[in-house]
Amino acid sequence: MGAAIEGRDGRQVGAFVEKPNRETAETYVASGHYVWNSGMFCFRADALIEAAAQACPDVLAAVRACHAGASGSESPIEFPREAFLAQPDISLDYAIMERAARVAVVPATFDWSDIGSWKAISELEGESDAADADGNRVRGSAIVVESRNCYIQSDARMVAAVGVHDLVIVDTGDAVLVADRERAQQVKLVVDRLRASNHDAATFHKTVHRPWGSYTVLEDGADCKVKRLTVKPGHVLSLQLHHRRSEHWTVVHGTAKVRVGEKEFLLQRNESTYIPMDTVHRLENPTDQDIHLIEVQCGDYFGEDDIVRLEDRYGRIPAKV
Repeated sequence: MGAAIEGRDGRQVGAFVEKPNRETAETYVASGHYVWNSGMFCFRADALIEAAAQACPDVLAAVRACHAGASGSESPIEFPREAFLAQPDISLDYAIMERAARVAVVPATFDWSDIGSWKAISELEGESDAADADGNRVRGSAIVVESRNCYIQSDARMVAAVGVHDLVIVDTGDAVLVADRERAQQVKLVVDRLRASNHDAATFHKTVHRPWGSYTVLEDGADCKVKRLTVKPGHVLSLQLHHRRSEHWTVVHGTAKVRVGEKEFLLQRNESTYIPMDTVHRLENPTDQDIHLIEVQCGDYFGEDDIVRLEDRYGRIPAKV
């Protein structure tokens, strides 16, 4: 909510109140003297930094420290874990908008949704995708039998719904959500429980982005791990070795430049190589197109902390003390 004062350009905000309690919000609405902030902000970067320096200098200092340690000049930029976790847990609304001295608002009337829940997404999908005769909407692959008013989304696997109603069913590959349509926003309670139990699903995802590209975990077993790697043109993975696993690389698209030990060579589509444990190796894309590889890891441990980096273009080698 924001109290508004008439001005020449829009309206100068007299007070910005983020998430007032119900009684206060009802008073604001009944008065007719307030406008509702939909969460859309416009500002120049220098104006935002100036406001942050005045309203929340601690937040600005933490952000600057984190950005200073960032690696990679292209998307995505990788921030140091410790510096990123040191950021204060506060939103733009509380940190700046409630405290800033120069804030204006432009009243407007238009259809709007903050898409803050899976229920909202299902309703948004409904605007473009017609429901079946029973009110079900499907995005992806699904078979619906004697079910009604369900929203089903599956990125890859087939989902079958039989004899259910008013559900949101979402299969992302990482996890499956099944929720009552009216309670889908409570998915945050699931995330809280996953974090409290230190479950991997709260922090790790099948597809992970890196400065050089990305990888998707296809298989994660006790005796092997299989990834599909995409390396962007001109990028190179760190020179590294592993103590507890060997690796097999097979190129499925493009041409890769590979170093294994002291040997360097090109690996074409449908060609593969083997990297033994404790062997220095590196993967590079010397071409102007993405390359795709299948990586099969064999050993007794496959954690990312078994990567010993010797050289890294993106600054991911800890400084020596």
